[in-house]
Amino acid sequence: MPLGRRRRPLMRAAAVGGTAYVAGKHAQQGAQREADQDEQIAELQQRPETTYSPPPPAAHQWTDDRVAALTRLKGLLDDGVLTQEEFDTEKQKILQSG
Repeated sequence: MPLGRRRRPLMRAAAVGGTAYVAGKHAQQGAQREADQDEQIAELQQRPETTYSPPPPAAHQWTDDRVAALTRLKGLLDDGVLTQEEFDTEKQKILQSG
């Protein structure tokens, strides 16, 4: 029976030692994941910050002044103050200003 007594402490030591090995592996993997995350955070902090800028306004955006000028110009044409040629010339000037 002395043999039976001896096996139990050895098996117990092997079981505890094996568990400690696995726990150590998990701790090592966790530490590695944290190191990887810290490295990613450092990289993100070193990047220049990008900000949102709205798109530029359209090239032919209508303003109230241009609409009002075209309306007055059309009124002058309808009243007979301007000829069609004068109206077209002035209209092109208004449309090209911007």
